[in-house]
Amino acid sequence: MKNRMFALAMGVVCFLALSGTCRAVELLTSDQAVKEMFPDADKVDTVKKTLDAKQLAAIKEKLGGTLVYKGSGKGNTWKPETEYTVYYGVKGGEKTGVAIMEEEPGKWGPVKYIVLLDPKTAKVKNMAVMSLSEKRGRPISTKNFLSQFTGKGEGVSIGKGVTGVSGATISSECTCFTVNKVIAIYQELSK
Repeated sequence: MKNRMFALAMGVVCFLALSGTCRAVELLTSDQAVKEMFPDADKVDTVKKTLDAKQLAAIKEKLGGTLVYKGSGKGNTWKPETEYTVYYGVKGGEKTGVAIMEEEPGKWGPVKYIVLLDPKTAKVKNMAVMSLSEKRGRPISTKNFLSQFTGKGEGVSIGKGVTGVSGATISSECTCFTVNKVIAIYQELSK
């Protein structure tokens, strides 16, 4: 009887301990993400670029006064990146796309994205979630959700051509913020 009670108690403790935790899930490595964005490219060129204070100020203004997604409540402790690796897909000698990886604070932890833009229009061609720590926000990593951003430019938001994931408002808004931020970064780095 004591053994059964102990086993039951341990089972309850383990369930409670595990149900409250949220582990980061890596969906794509950096190499896998780049290959997914440029499946038909002859080559992918990479360039490291650093944003200066003037560029950061311009991006911050475009994003409504912040460089970090604040909806999660974790934005106050999150330090924005200033150095980016920019990936250019090249086919037939022409740049067919530009991809940038960006990580923002989600509700339960960081969410890392790769966003592929048209190099001429800065509109989204493709995107993927590379890793996330979200409990209810995991559907933001599905093609069904992410395909809504294809063809969108700056100013994307929930309710304006993008339907959020029910029960995952913060994760959905974080994705919109990230798309707008990547577009702004690319525009500033292209000047």
